[in-house]
Amino acid sequence: MGRVALVTGGTRGIGAAIARALQDAGHRVAVNYAGNDEAAARFTEETGIRAYKWSVADYDACAESIRQVEADLGPVEILVNNAGITRDAMFHKMTREQWQQVMQTNLDGLFNMTHPVWPGMRERGFGRVVNISSINGQKGQMGQANYAAAKAGDIGFTKSLAQEGARKGITVNAICPGYIATEMVMAVPDKVREGIISQIPVGRLGEPEEIARCVVFLASDDAGFITGATLTANGGQYMA
Repeated sequence: MGRVALVTGGTRGIGAAIARALQDAGHRVAVNYAGNDEAAARFTEETGIRAYKWSVADYDACAESIRQVEADLGPVEILVNNAGITRDAMFHKMTREQWQQVMQTNLDGLFNMTHPVWPGMRERGFGRVVNISSINGQKGQMGQANYAAAKAGDIGFTKSLAQEGARKGITVNAICPGYIATEMVMAVPDKVREGIISQIPVGRLGEPEEIARCVVFLASDDAGFITGATLTANGGQYMA
């Protein structure tokens, strides 16, 4: 049965793959994006999926924009919190602004997006929240104290909210991708990328579509007994 799904950071990379896969599964999909108008227009032209522009770091913008999405498509029943940024630096060089920017998008963004849709999910007795965390939220990463802390916080948020939603038919799960062949990863120097791949037991980068298939399953009715889980999808690089 098709439901209304909202994917943040949904016009590029993993988010775009998730949105496409949810659409292919029969859901009515909307995506959020923060800044790249050209990519958003191209994505909508290719898929027919409507893209809405706002920052997930801004609670009021989230609440207002979610109301618009629901007016256009109906109540949000599947929420995929995928939007994220990096501001990498060694900790002794990291600025307060770099710390706050990452926290506001990658951790506060989960609150800002989930809080407005949560009451409706409770009232209807159904909801699926899927939070895209990261392998580095599980194991940490040098030069990413801000990013790793936020992504670890995503997992704690997931486990806590899952307990609150369980009796109301709402599941909340996290996915921790490893290194995926997105534009950002493919843009790094070949030697760096080869070094990353050498640490992955399956011997390759993941594909965005592989993460998307995980989301489609967790969003489905078939996954109703799975909540508070962290699904690790990293080719064996880190085994939690």
